[in-house]
Amino acid sequence: MSSKRERNDRNRAFSGRPKGPASGPEKAAAKGRDSDGARRAEGPRAARGKVDPDHLLWGRHPVLAALANPARKGMGRLIATPERAAEIEAGGLAPHGHRAEVMEGAEIARLLPPGAVHQGFVFRIAPLEGVPLAELAEPAQGVIVMLDQITDPQNVGAIFRSALAFGARGVVVQDRHSPALAGALAKAAVGATERLPHARVVNLSRALETLADAGWRAVGLDGNTDVDLADALDGGPTVLVMGSEGDGIRRLVAEHCDALARIPMPGGFESLNVSNAAAVALYEATRPRRGT
Repeated sequence: MSSKRERNDRNRAFSGRPKGPASGPEKAAAKGRDSDGARRAEGPRAARGKVDPDHLLWGRHPVLAALANPARKGMGRLIATPERAAEIEAGGLAPHGHRAEVMEGAEIARLLPPGAVHQGFVFRIAPLEGVPLAELAEPAQGVIVMLDQITDPQNVGAIFRSALAFGARGVVVQDRHSPALAGALAKAAVGATERLPHARVVNLSRALETLADAGWRAVGLDGNTDVDLADALDGGPTVLVMGSEGDGIRRLVAEHCDALARIPMPGGFESLNVSNAAAVALYEATRPRRGT
């Protein structure tokens, strides 16, 4: 995994602070602050408007990971229940200066899509911008995951989580055909989108050419081939290319892979969910191999 700078945001649209006239301590609560000085959000007013999950993080792990990301310094709007706001303050969980606006849980739920489990934490922030592909490519060692038009947020989030768990260098996604690293995706990733670098590229085939020039070997997952994944891996720098569940890897992307391989399934089941397949492939690609 890259040890370089943390990921920056796509824009700085959400650095807002609640506005209101200052007053003395005796009027703090009436002017939008709790007795401990934490900001209190205006509940019903703050809850109005259309929900935009592409600019929201919710849940304990995604929000705390974002607060720990230096790229988030000075950006975003943190909202928490009274208990979670006190926890953040007491535990020093916002090391880059974010102050929580306090809001009751029911009011927080109105800011989010139906059924979203916020656990008392919400962070309104711009999506992560990502890093240049060259930052993932050099030096050529380890594993990179490339996603070819996988659009389901739950699957992409789970793949980020597995990639971080298995020590991947990062994830490559196509700029126009991938969901924002926020909302339900970030919740499924359990904070991995804040900790694992990703690169957004216009063309995956050209990205594979760039990675090949840098010393990487691409292995695409394809259930229709007779080559088992273990036989296709050589222990060198590897790009694992994962396609969508319906169509798999697109033809031009597959043609830029050095090998196509399948995950053998002796149980006879037809296929795995793409996020499960990614976890199996990452395990196989990162385990020590004889002769390497």
